[in-house]
Amino acid sequence: MDERAGETAQPKRGYESADVSLGRLFAFGAGVVGLVIFGVVVSALAFHFFVRRQPLGPPASPFENVRQLPPEPRLQTEAPQDLRQYRADQDKILESYGWVDQKANVVRIPVDRAMDILLQRGYPVRGSMPAKTPAHVVPPGR
Repeated sequence: MDERAGETAQPKRGYESADVSLGRLFAFGAGVVGLVIFGVVVSALAFHFFVRRQPLGPPASPFENVRQLPPEPRLQTEAPQDLRQYRADQDKILESYGWVDQKANVVRIPVDRAMDILLQRGYPVRGSMPAKTPAHVVPPGR
């Protein structure tokens, strides 16, 4: 049988008329616009409500520029300068003589002088100590 024999001749359109309903499309667009307007109105009402309920107080005087410092510890405002000062202080300590603990007779000497003394006297060596038994050797009687 021929399948085309039962078809009725319909005019061809350039688009699918059953897929999109223009009325529903305009209703959706109107709904989106309505929601945006509703959001703006609600935001404006909330803004005016809070302006009346929570005033900001009197305006600040331009002549009132008293700066109150925050509590300690404060953040560094000049970090590179602070680092240079810290390094200079540490270099001064490393390159000078001074007391570490005067009661215990502990002094500090410059690093270069300490290296010279070590080269002259030699490195300190531990005294002779009895040899320990290796860990893998079990003493007799066990």
